[in-house]
Amino acid sequence: MKKFLNILLIFPVLYLIIIPVCFYRSAKAKPCGGISIDIKDSSDYHFVTRRQMLNIVYGISGRILGKPVKDIPLSEIESRINILRELKVAEVYMTNDGTLHVYADQREPVMRVMPDNGGDFFIDEEGVVVRTRNLYTPRLHIIGGNVNISSAMLNGVSILDTSIKNTILRDIYHIVNYINDDNFWSAQIDQIFVDNNDEIDLIPRVGNQLVHLGTAENYEGKLRNLEAFYDKVLPEVGWNKYSLINLEFKDQIVCRKR
Repeated sequence: MKKFLNILLIFPVLYLIIIPVCFYRSAKAKPCGGISIDIKDSSDYHFVTRRQMLNIVYGISGRILGKPVKDIPLSEIESRINILRELKVAEVYMTNDGTLHVYADQREPVMRVMPDNGGDFFIDEEGVVVRTRNLYTPRLHIIGGNVNISSAMLNGVSILDTSIKNTILRDIYHIVNYINDDNFWSAQIDQIFVDNNDEIDLIPRVGNQLVHLGTAENYEGKLRNLEAFYDKVLPEVGWNKYSLINLEFKDQIVCRKR
C-alpha cells in the first residue's frame, strides 16, 4: 500500500514539471502574430517614432509576422533600440498570444542648448545631452552663447558627472530647474545667455531689458531680489524704463536707464 501511495504522489510532481515544459515549447513554436509599439509620452515628445522602432525590428529580424517566436532575437533587438540616446530605456518582449512588444521610454528634456560655435542639443532631467532631430521640438528654455558641448557629453556622460570639469552647463542646469519649479519665473524667463566671461544673462519674456545675473553663486537670492524689484519698483517706474538690470553685486540691484 505504501508503495502504491508513493507512485500516486509521483503523478502530480510529474504534472508540475512536464506541463510547464510543454507549454514553454509550444509558446516558442507559436508564430508571431503582431507587433505592438508603445512609446511613452509620444504626444509630448517626438524624439523617436513608431516607424523608427519598426525599422530597427525589421532590420535585425527581417520578416516578423508568422515567424516562430523562438527565432526572433529579442535581446538583440532590445540592445539595438537601447543605443538610441533619445531613450532612457527600452524593453522588447513576447506575450503568450504571440505579440512582439516594444516599450520605449523617452528622455524628458529640461532645456535646449544652442552654442555660439554651432549645434543644437537637448539636456534631459538626468543631465544627458541629446542631439535634436528634425522632429517636433518642445517649448523649453534656450541656452545660448559661450557654452561648450564636449565629446564626453556627446558620448553619454551626464553634465552632472564630476568627471566633466569646468562646465557652466552644470550651474545653468540647476538654475533652469529652479526656474521651472517656480510658476512666476517659468513664465517670466525665456532665454539664458552665457557671455565670454562665463557670466549669465537672463532674457525675460516681459519687459525690454537684459537681466545680468553674473555668476551662478547665490542665484536663488538674486532671483528673490529681482522678484521684489519686479513687484515694487517696475510697476511704479514702468517696465521699459531700464535697459539693464544688474544682479551681480551682493544685496544690490544696479540699473541702467534706457
